[in-house]
Amino acid sequence: MTDLDLDIAEVAQLAGVPASTLRFYEEKGMITSVGRRGLRRQYDPGVLERLALIALGRTAGFSLDEISRVFAPDGQPHLDRRMLVAKAKAKAKAKAKAKAEELDRRIRELGVLRDSLRHAASCPAPRHMARVRRFSGSGRRVRRSAAGRRPTGAWRRRTSRSAGGWSVP
Repeated sequence: MTDLDLDIAEVAQLAGVPASTLRFYEEKGMITSVGRRGLRRQYDPGVLERLALIALGRTAGFSLDEISRVFAPDGQPHLDRRMLVAKAKAKAKAKAKAKAEELDRRIRELGVLRDSLRHAASCPAPRHMARVRRFSGSGRRVRRSAAGRRPTGAWRRRTSRSAGGWSVP
């Protein structure tokens, strides 16, 4: 131990993490204390760089196990470039898949809206919505009162990912 060592409270404050997180990281072998002064753990100032790398890895979506594998047994960073590339590819693939699903849902919603507008434009009935039983493509029934009046409840846009479109509660 040296006079430059930082106690656990100082490291927690400088790193912006609670002391319990530091103890947890030490338990997992991600950081090491250099000793104790009384009951307080002491850390080498280099631990701040390591904590910054851990925080960066967490922000990038890596698990603590993946981050701990980045450090060599001597405590120095050792980057497994294959792991980094594989993780980045998997993340990009998941984002692309989610975006494609979002586009599919939006296309279904727009198709329902298009079909509804076409129906409204061509329907000769004065109250064409009273006769509409089903919006094309949505597969959802539209309820109406027995007297043919506007359905009870407010019209609202359905946020479900299933069929998309407009529905009546």
